[in-house]
Amino acid sequence: QVQLVESGGGSVQAGGSLRLSCVISGFTTSTRCMGWFRQAPGKEREGVAAIFNGGSIVYVDSVKDRFSISQDNTGNTLYLQMNSLEPEDSGMYYCAIERTTSCGNNFRGARMTYWGTGTLVTVSS
Repeated sequence: QVQLVESGGGSVQAGGSLRLSCVISGFTTSTRCMGWFRQAPGKEREGVAAIFNGGSIVYVDSVKDRFSISQDNTGNTLYLQMNSLEPEDSGMYYCAIERTTSCGNNFRGARMTYWGTGTLVTVSS
């Protein structure tokens, strides 16, 4: 059974930083796309960052140069370092994983098979 558990969310002021973690268990294939997604109230879920093919990375334009996605050596823990946070970054953040060699469509459409339950990020101005 695949499980993803996020942690690290919280409340910060604009300009602050948070580091999200996602522990993945039960996903045994190395062919994977792993990503962070977020959803603000009243908005659609959007891809924030993803890592695939062992190291290729993609970011949504709004977080480039502020957020950094990484994984541990086992590939079973995913991180999202978020710096220079803005109120627009607030929302529920989810990690997700998909068995695929190509991440693009899955990331852009938030079409992933396995999801965590999310961790809340609130950025105040």
